Amino acid sequence: MNNSVQEIKDRLTAAFAGSADLTIRSLTLKSRCSLSAVVITVEGLCNKEALSQSFLNPLLAYDFAAMNAQQAYDTVISSVLASSDVVELKDERQIVPFITSGFAVFGVDGADGLVAVGVQGYSFRGVSEPESEVVQRGSREGFTEPLRVNMSMLRRRIKNPDLVFEQITVGSKSKTQLMLCYLQSAASMCLLQKLRQRLGSCDLETVLASGYLAEYLEDPHTSRLFSGVGISERPDTVCGKLTEGRIAVLIDGTPAALIIPHLFVEEFQGVDDYSNRTYYAAFIRILKYLSFLAAVFLPGLYTALAQFRPEYFPTWILTETSGSLSKTPFPVTIEVLMMTFVYEIMKEAGLRIPKSLGHAVSIVGALVIGESAVTAGIISSSTLMVVATAAICSYVTSPLYPPITMLRYIFIIAGGVCGLWGIVLATAVVLISMCSKTSLGVPYMSSLSPFSLKTMRDVFIRSSWKKLSRHTIRVQKFPETEGASCSRK
Repeated sequence: MNNSVQEIKDRLTAAFAGSADLTIRSLTLKSRCSLSAVVITVEGLCNKEALSQSFLNPLLAYDFAAMNAQQAYDTVISSVLASSDVVELKDERQIVPFITSGFAVFGVDGADGLVAVGVQGYSFRGVSEPESEVVQRGSREGFTEPLRVNMSMLRRRIKNPDLVFEQITVGSKSKTQLMLCYLQSAASMCLLQKLRQRLGSCDLETVLASGYLAEYLEDPHTSRLFSGVGISERPDTVCGKLTEGRIAVLIDGTPAALIIPHLFVEEFQGVDDYSNRTYYAAFIRILKYLSFLAAVFLPGLYTALAQFRPEYFPTWILTETSGSLSKTPFPVTIEVLMMTFVYEIMKEAGLRIPKSLGHAVSIVGALVIGESAVTAGIISSSTLMVVATAAICSYVTSPLYPPITMLRYIFIIAGGVCGLWGIVLATAVVLISMCSKTSLGVPYMSSLSPFSLKTMRDVFIRSSWKKLSRHTIRVQKFPETEGASCSRK
């Protein structure tokens, strides 16, 4: 590309519609030919001190003598620039993505080429511990918003050239940068190709968070209740998944990574499981499964038994439950649904209001909705206890909170309308839906369905590291996985 400084300035000015943050500085280089040059930046994204010291000062002080435009351009790249982050642009269309990422683009009038110099200096939140994945042991680092910082955290943990970062741009308007992260020796090329195709078919105008892409990465014609795309804010978790053949997607501006493929059993695994002793890790793992079942089934089973089969309750529970239910004006099903709905309202209010007012929601929930409602006879104490227990259990496996909430309503309605047979029928439908779901062709319920004894060593219990380290099971090697024939050996 034979660049004309004036043409570049005119095109960029027209493209940005005279935006105040676009900075175009014209320069006259020190030479006998009075060479013209241009430096293009976006205000607020560059470090002005780095731009001056590593680029402008050496450039303006250098004597180019009788060099022509192309010779001067080549000399700038080889001898003048003091920055270590220098990228030669192949096309003029690359100017906008680079300057909006904090680079300074330099060109000499008449020279064949443009160069982008890394002088990023925008403000961003520092690395801190993620609030949604708290651990007792292990690293306290979590992903932050800048893409390059997140890449460096993965590279520090896997000091191996086998780790590859592959850049992709999505969003016709936002031009958001993504990084596919994978280990060449572990990842399946078939799964990687599928992921590239799905990202390439993404027709979104803007991509500002991980939720924008999750639906595009899901397998079509499978259950949407559970997600086949995992989300993690911890670089150590992502590194562990990469060694199993997973692919991570880092999104610029998002403090989290998408992990694909994702399995159901991984919702019950945590970083602390691999830091604690085997027996305690197994106890916590089983506790999570029991909490998940209680969060989903407890309100529905209570509704079905209280409305259709109260004789199944033990005598002392039946006496107390019947007494409290007889004083309330609503049927059991309406009571449970109403209290579950009120709890969701309180939860959303607690999330949205300022932290200084958070105690007010707690007081209102405990005194007004809890104690006062029971004392007034609007709801029964047993219903309140069941709903509260299910709500607490749902936070043990917080990544599954959205499907748990929807399943809870489904089982309450099924139990209230059809009794225990409604619970059984709804359970069968949910299980069939989960077993038919795949993530990039990998069965979502792998290890359980299809059953694999070898992979059960890290499901309900965690085997010792001596056993886990003998052979790493790649995700593409699970039974009935599509494309396993072309995966890496």
